[in-house]
Amino acid sequence: MPRPSASAVMATAVGGAIAIACLALATSQANLSFIMAHFGASCVLLFSVPASPLSQPENVIGGHLQSTFVGLVLTAVLPNVWWAVALAAGLAIALMAALRVTHPPAGANPLVIFAADPGFLFLLFPVLSVAVALVAIATIYHRLSGTTFPLDPS
Repeated sequence: MPRPSASAVMATAVGGAIAIACLALATSQANLSFIMAHFGASCVLLFSVPASPLSQPENVIGGHLQSTFVGLVLTAVLPNVWWAVALAAGLAIALMAALRVTHPPAGANPLVIFAADPGFLFLLFPVLSVAVALVAIATIYHRLSGTTFPLDPS
């Protein structure tokens, strides 16, 4: 990658910090955990490389939703053993590729689900709500800073 300017690096830091601050505030107010490592990784893509296909709204939201759904379904029907976790991760990756919504941080969702066994409400809170919030924050932030985001899908 080309070396970014100091102002671009600072803009990336500010955007990511704002997004995580919003999640942390929502966590403290709602008494639900909206802070998870894979959402921090989504912020890296959304604020550092907003022109990447992997950073686009359909990838962020679709990738997180479908990989979470795969994890939830497989935890409901398979034992919590090493091969089931591996199968869930592999299927989530394949489905993201097939649906053209690859978002690398979403690959962690099945692992989180097998570790925490959160139930199907997890799909809405926090996954859908946070994915939509991150995209909204990134869209507003990039529009205010003059960066094109999201890209025109055509």
